Amino acid sequence: MKLIWIGAGGAFGSLARYLLDGWIQGLHRGGYPLGTLAINALGSFLIAALLPLAEARGLMDSTLRVALTVGVLGGFTTYSSFNQQTLDLCRAGSWLSGAGYVGATLASCLVAGVAGSFAGRGLAGGAG
Repeated sequence: MKLIWIGAGGAFGSLARYLLDGWIQGLHRGGYPLGTLAINALGSFLIAALLPLAEARGLMDSTLRVALTVGVLGGFTTYSSFNQQTLDLCRAGSWLSGAGYVGATLASCLVAGVAGSFAGRGLAGGAG
């Protein structure tokens, strides 16, 4: 049953990623993969906030936790897209943009993860 929930969560996360990326890129209209950057940072925040909150409050059993983290957020975040977009920037001769994108992705996801961890612990009442 756990595998079914992970698969369903992954499908939901992938669809959410596709729609959000399209919306962000539609607003941005540039060649820079801002949608993927935003999605990876948001996913980093959500997983870091979700886990301590769920553990401290006992809100989720192991099946729901893995369905949300591995399924939904695993389908939502986009490492393979990030990798390909970085390579595309470099192949187009935009080495500086490619390096900047790697740095921005790493920094934003780490900052979002720390912020999510604090948010999750704060919502959990400081536990965890």
